[in-house]
Parts: sequence; C-alpha cells; structure tokens
Amino acid sequence: MAELQNSFQLKWRGDTLIVSPSGHCEELGWELIDQAALIVLQPIKSVKLPNVVFDLSKLKFVGSVFLSLMLRCYKLVKSRGGEFVLCGANGMATELMRITKLDSLWPIYDSREDALMSLEGND
Repeated sequence: MAELQNSFQLKWRGDTLIVSPSGHCEELGWELIDQAALIVLQPIKSVKLPNVVFDLSKLKFVGSVFLSLMLRCYKLVKSRGGEFVLCGANGMATELMRITKLDSLWPIYDSREDALMSLEGND
C-alpha cells in the first residue's frame, strides 16, 4: 500500500484537492483499484464542499482502471456539491475523453493554474 500511496501526490489549495498521479498509475490494475480509491477519496470526504483537480500531466496513458478511479472520484465530488476538473492531459488522453464523452462531464484545462482559476470562479 505504501508504494501505491507514493503513486499519488495529494495537495490542498483551500477546499480544492489537487490529485497528481505519477506515471506508475498507468500500470494500476483492477486488484489495486479499491486501495487507490481509498487514497484519493478519503481526503475528499473530510471537506464539506470539495473541488478536485486531477492533474494528468505525468501520465502518458490513461486506461480503463484509471478512468474507473476518476469516475468514482467524480461521483463522490458531485454528490457533495463540488466540482471535478482535469488538467494536463496529453493528446491521447484528451482524445479518449472526447470519444467516451467524458469531456462533457469533466472540463479539461491545459494547465493546473487554469483549472484552479476555473474552480475559484465558481465560489
């Protein structure tokens, strides 16, 4: 679990949690999805109205397991009245979001600062 814990950098900026997965998350398998979800979802539960930025800039590949993790996170954030956005997605990840229509759920920003500014505008 410690190695998996190191695969996610979690940083708060006000009530916004910035989740920065490392490249190791590209290899995340279904057997670890519940542990990964615990790492990411637990901090979100501590805030009344959470916002989340998933910074994908360190990922070259986004697979079905990682998409599942982001969906879990999105559902929790929305159920608590918060906002969920992505940033730093490469061309392949952006295309995947477009094809799966997830870009209609999750705004995608080029930079972390753009994503944070969009959330600050929602306050």
